[in-house]
Amino acid sequence: MNTTPSLNRRNFTKTALLAGAALAAGTISTPGADAPVKRIRTGLIGCGSVSNQYLPQLARSPFVEVVSLCDIKPERARRQTERFKVAHHYPHIDAMLAGEPFDFLVDTTDMQAHEKINGQALEAGKHVWSEKPIANTLAAGQELLRVANKKGIRLWGAPITVQSPQFAFMAKQLAARKLGRVAAAHANYGHEGPDWSAFFYEKGGGSMPDLAVYNLTSLSGLLGPVKHVTAMVSIVTPERTVGDKGRIRVTEEDNAMVLMDHGNGVISHVQSGFNYFNPNGHEGRNETRHTISIVGSAGFMGMVGYDWEPLGVDLATQDAPTLERHATDAKGYAWQQGATLAAECLVTGQELLVTPEHALHVLDIITAARESGASGKRIPLTSTFKWPIVS
Repeated sequence: MNTTPSLNRRNFTKTALLAGAALAAGTISTPGADAPVKRIRTGLIGCGSVSNQYLPQLARSPFVEVVSLCDIKPERARRQTERFKVAHHYPHIDAMLAGEPFDFLVDTTDMQAHEKINGQALEAGKHVWSEKPIANTLAAGQELLRVANKKGIRLWGAPITVQSPQFAFMAKQLAARKLGRVAAAHANYGHEGPDWSAFFYEKGGGSMPDLAVYNLTSLSGLLGPVKHVTAMVSIVTPERTVGDKGRIRVTEEDNAMVLMDHGNGVISHVQSGFNYFNPNGHEGRNETRHTISIVGSAGFMGMVGYDWEPLGVDLATQDAPTLERHATDAKGYAWQQGATLAAECLVTGQELLVTPEHALHVLDIITAARESGASGKRIPLTSTFKWPIVS
């Protein structure tokens, strides 16, 4: 039974980080008891670049005990076990599941592999946090969620943009009708494309599941589930040179324009791609443009910086027409902490604002965008999620 006091979005995120710092300092304790905080036995699969972002967060969490790592390149798993002092490492998911017992799998493998690995872990009774996307198709993702629900275990998927205080501020302004009658929104995210691996450009990859997924999550989270999608997608750079395979042919979109109908007259647009030069590079703290903007009959609101590392929100209304910046404090939010927050959920019962239904809805949008791009038609969506998202 959950006896943890109710926490709002700010306190939930901040509690996890403060508790992690206390654990590192040896000062963590359970309120009203001398017993140590329960820790979820955790395994992480995929010891490439993203693991370098996840493992420090997991290692600091008072709710996590990382007991095993896995990678199809065994030297990468061995290197990370040494760096983060993890006792066990494996070369394959089968060996990992048969090895050191654990309860929670964190999947940071190539995006094409998520569906199969997540399915194996769920069938084995493990809770799962997956990097995006959860699966390669909506139907496959819905089957994963069916298995999780049947077994009474949990499934979550990145990204966690709805957990940020900037998202919360924007959602509250919309709920208070500060923009009047909302009409339209725009979001954009892109860079010149990763050069270390071919999977970004091969079947199951593409700029939408890698990049647009953030903006699609944020805009659907702010404006509500999408009813119809119209899109154009293209390949701007047909060949690329990448670190793991050399010269490759690009088969998935590296340029996408997605138009979404949220109902009630609200229309939004997301552009994403792997051909977008940015003089500030890809560092979130260097991006000071409005990467998400929403306009209505009585106001304008723009998120400053990327939605995965936002720096604030600018707001202007008919009553206060000069742009004023709000929500500049991250309040402990970091895009890499999704699995850490999920582990806290497993211990305390406190729910995340991130849900598998929302992640699957975004996957539905991506699938519909590709169908629309190929057919030229407006595609209706069948999925939905609980909305509005409130802290």
